[in-house]
Amino acid sequence: MDLQDQLKNLFPDHQVPETNEETKKADVVWLQDDPIICKYEKRKGKPITILEGYNGATEDFKKLAKELKTKLNVGGSFKDEKIIIQGDYRDKIMAILKDKGFNVKRVGG
Repeated sequence: MDLQDQLKNLFPDHQVPETNEETKKADVVWLQDDPIICKYEKRKGKPITILEGYNGATEDFKKLAKELKTKLNVGGSFKDEKIIIQGDYRDKIMAILKDKGFNVKRVGG
């Protein structure tokens, strides 16, 4: 007996709302039109990865920056609508963002 059957037994008058793909897409926290740009640069001889091009809420982008830094166990910052990650982690960052449903474009190298 699965969860839906148990709920029907407990609440026989309850009507289960039908879910379709449009309502699932509306629940996405981050929305974007253009792909996020993932760049590689060297500053003072040290490699960094820069993410820019996000057009959603700034608070969501800050949460994404914190999540990326904790998953990669690296330092970084959020400045001028850009996420700066210490080190060359383009492949890992792109994989994480694609799992979250973002479009990502690799630039530089």
